[in-house]
Amino acid sequence: MTNESAQAFELPGDGPLLLVGCGKMGGAMLAGWLAQGLPAQRVVVQDPGPLPDIADMLSEAGIPVTEAYDGPPPSVALLAVKPQVMDTVYPTVAKTFDPTTLVISVAAGRTIAGFEADAPEGAAIIRSIPNTPSAIGQGMTVCFANDHTTDAQHALATRLLAAIGRVGWVDAEHLIDAATAVSGSGPAYVFFLAETLAAAGVEVGLPERLARELAAVTIAGAGDLMLESSDQPDQLRRNVTSPNGTTEAALNVLMADDGLRPLMSRAVKAAEARSRDLAR
Repeated sequence: MTNESAQAFELPGDGPLLLVGCGKMGGAMLAGWLAQGLPAQRVVVQDPGPLPDIADMLSEAGIPVTEAYDGPPPSVALLAVKPQVMDTVYPTVAKTFDPTTLVISVAAGRTIAGFEADAPEGAAIIRSIPNTPSAIGQGMTVCFANDHTTDAQHALATRLLAAIGRVGWVDAEHLIDAATAVSGSGPAYVFFLAETLAAAGVEVGLPERLARELAAVTIAGAGDLMLESSDQPDQLRRNVTSPNGTTEAALNVLMADDGLRPLMSRAVKAAEARSRDLAR
């Protein structure tokens, strides 16, 4: 990144970027922000005990760490704590906000209304759901913003969250549940696909270690190909499927009326329904 790009990454106002929770996800975001040129002196971390490697990064960058932030109103407050402790942490830290604070949550199951209840009236609040590959900068984060969010805040949130991968937006909050079912929970589906593909390979005679490697590398490579190709997944599938060949034989099973498509549909709908149940 050029110095010009780094200098362009400025926060509005005089307050800090308050990162509440600096575990693997928060640490990955922070590393990305610093790499993009966000001044370390604009960052404060609230975390009772960062992981050792993250604590080293914070110390090296000179970023202060506190168990309970009580400084000036932050320009941005990014909430990266686990959902089960949000009810304990958020009401207290929200007392430090003012109406200009941009609040961004990456915690599952917390609605805009839930955050607005403790925030100053008129505060901009963004609810987002990243997935686990975000911890290595290869994630997908889907966001929804309340009506108080300005275009500039929208753009700032996009840039901050882009530190951990790609960012998409929905225009209705209930679609966060759908996104959770597809991308939030999706890595587990892919891991299970790798697990079952490797097991099937062992059944036809492959050594277990090789079968696991074949499954993992094949899935990772196919994912990269989808992102880099201009073709849609259905066309990529056709590209690799020769008439009367081995791939077609397998797809005849996977694409049967009782095959993978209806199974995946039921799985995603179950995850979406559970996401709605958990939201508050």
